Amino acid sequence: HLRVFKWPGMETVIEEPDAETSVKDLSFSSDEMFLVVNRSSGPSRVWDLKSSEAVANLPREQGEIFGFCRFSTKSDNSQILFVTAMQGDYGKIISWNTTSWTRIGSKKVTRDAISAFSVSPDGTLLAIGTIEGSISVLGSRDMRVVLTVKKAHLGIVTTLAFSQDSRALLSTSFDSTARVTSTESPKSDGSISLWSMVLAIILGILVYYYMQHKENF
Repeated sequence: HLRVFKWPGMETVIEEPDAETSVKDLSFSSDEMFLVVNRSSGPSRVWDLKSSEAVANLPREQGEIFGFCRFSTKSDNSQILFVTAMQGDYGKIISWNTTSWTRIGSKKVTRDAISAFSVSPDGTLLAIGTIEGSISVLGSRDMRVVLTVKKAHLGIVTTLAFSQDSRALLSTSFDSTARVTSTESPKSDGSISLWSMVLAIILGILVYYYMQHKENF
């Protein structure tokens, strides 16, 4: 049974009873215009919170089972919707245009079932957790994996949350553990460049010395 209320008056905005399915996940858009709801079967449904009407049903392709849903704000302040799905042995992420409500992207990202999902506050990163205890961070534009921690937990990953600056990812697990993982790319070690320069100078000196005294060799 889906119920949406205004706060703090608690007036009912949306009420949708459905005895055949359960609500799996839902997400508000940042501008509070839309609510997307994933149920245990059927399409994702998008509600307009001003008119209290369903404005779109986002269909599944053959074999897809929808899981999590998250709105995200892009750099130009437009919205994008991400939905996770299982299709056969693969976990995938689908992106949707929030004006036409059409699919704009889809990519298989894991061979394990996705058990948690999050979008960074700046909209640049996505994170998935799996039933095998692993976590992965992906770029939201191309959905390429930028970081993977295999067996980050011994049990199912239950929750993922980015820090407000998107530089860290918190994960919790069914095994009662919590972990914080840096999402920043490792910085190059300046000492490596320094040693490379020193080595080049030494090699240059040796070559010069050899050229000056090669008759003695």
